[in-house]
Amino acid sequence: MTAGAPLFSLRGIVLRFGKVQALTGVDLEIRAGERVALIGANGSGKSSLLRLLHGLLPHAGGAFESHVPPMSQAMLFQRPHMLRASVRNNVALALWLKGSRWRDAQREAIVALDRVGLAELAGRNARTLSGGQQQRMALARAWALHPEVLLLDEPTASLDPTAKRDVEALIADAAQGRTLVFASHNLGQVKRLASRVVYLEHGRKVADLPVHDFFHGPLPEEARLFVKGELV
Repeated sequence: MTAGAPLFSLRGIVLRFGKVQALTGVDLEIRAGERVALIGANGSGKSSLLRLLHGLLPHAGGAFESHVPPMSQAMLFQRPHMLRASVRNNVALALWLKGSRWRDAQREAIVALDRVGLAELAGRNARTLSGGQQQRMALARAWALHPEVLLLDEPTASLDPTAKRDVEALIADAAQGRTLVFASHNLGQVKRLASRVVYLEHGRKVADLPVHDFFHGPLPEEARLFVKGELV
């Protein structure tokens, strides 16, 4: 994708789960090369917005356009799904589904695992990995697909401090030359990884600013209280 080219365009998006409205009138445009952080309290709509971008949820109103081919984006969840298989095969299967021959997929999987420091665990059952190791494996699985867009839903939320630092460093590396959209409660992480911050509250977009302006400029009252830790 050409840097700055529009990837996602949302106009007046409404998203519902039964009677619960998860997103209300959201306008948003994301361009190639941006690193966009979605922040807000639990239930603000961050995860729903990420799933909409990834094509996992249909919207109930408004207009949504994606200019990213389906196999050119990858999403990491807070608790990544681990198949009952080896670490290597968890990564290789994604490559095989994309069209690689199985032998090539296994070879490429080892390369990806080596990048995140897990090559020596390639033969272990993926479900026996620690939380930090599972996130690293999920990053390897995503990176191996060479996506143009990475969507991350609280990728370090349940990890200990050491694992958080390791996974965040890998995210920063994986995001080089790609578009990154991620949800996070960690404001320090937002400052380190994002170029732009979108603040959501009760499914509405309240603020959308460059990261420096968000943390050093005037904000709507709801966003200001959240940043100060007074709104939970």
